[in-house]
Amino acid sequence: MTQKVATRDAYGDALVNLGKKRDDVVVLDADLSGSTKTAKFAKVFPERFFNIGIAEQDMMGTAAGLAIAGKLPFVSTFAVFATGRAWEQIRQSICYPNMNVKVVASHAGVTVGEDGGSHQSVEDIAVMRVIPNMTVIVPADGVETQQAIDAVAEYKGPCYVRVGRNKTPVLFNADYQFKIGKAHVFHEGKDAAIIATGIMVAEALVARDMLKAEGIDAGVINMSTIKPLDTGAVLSAAKRCGAIVTAEEHSIIGGLGGAVAETLAESTPVPLVRIGVKDTFGTSGDSDGLLKHYGLSAGDIAAAVKEVIKKKR
Repeated sequence: MTQKVATRDAYGDALVNLGKKRDDVVVLDADLSGSTKTAKFAKVFPERFFNIGIAEQDMMGTAAGLAIAGKLPFVSTFAVFATGRAWEQIRQSICYPNMNVKVVASHAGVTVGEDGGSHQSVEDIAVMRVIPNMTVIVPADGVETQQAIDAVAEYKGPCYVRVGRNKTPVLFNADYQFKIGKAHVFHEGKDAAIIATGIMVAEALVARDMLKAEGIDAGVINMSTIKPLDTGAVLSAAKRCGAIVTAEEHSIIGGLGGAVAETLAESTPVPLVRIGVKDTFGTSGDSDGLLKHYGLSAGDIAAAVKEVIKKKR
């Protein structure tokens, strides 16, 4: 059976490892450390952990101050609170002055499940991506999450890293090397290319196997950095396959699908189908059921590939 790890758990482990290597790392949380897994860091480094309480705006401002003081702050809460409630503070106090703050938000997307539509953030990638100076990363699995945390720690400037609640398949081995702004091509394909991010990468790989059984060769690309987007990988896939499907656990507006559409429109227009949440809020339900409800399953991706291939003909 495929090993499964929640990316939020991998984040917690990565923080502990980072804290052992760097004494400038500090972690802030908004009274959700048990859920965001920053509690792992708090247990090992209590003097470097700050529970700001249910005051996300204050937390972002405090993180900016710590960055000015020479610390490396990692700031965590649920995605809907980090990017919604504290958006102005992220823009004004972190991104505008280009502070070295890392916002790592958990419980993103509809797979938060029973927490319901109010807590299912399907807009966070879009609202973070639009802010100047902000780098946006959505790891596909636990291995990539740990490497992404190490990478953003070395990177100078604001970063937003989106992690999830549920356990998802481990796709990479220890040989994998994550690089900010660089996509990973699992399969090149020739009939169409699936460009996916986050938990949808695993779904895309299943969809590829489904299509292969029908004689369709679909490429799969893991676009873990949404900003800066690996435009070279997008355009190469467009020229090679002539058709693209994007897949994300996020609104089709402003996220991966929007970023890919912008790139294609400006350089290499080809047929595109965007798999994602179709301009609506989430709803309560189990995570697998919600993926199917919103058309985010492997079967939906496979159907989209067939649709986009027809368009190029």
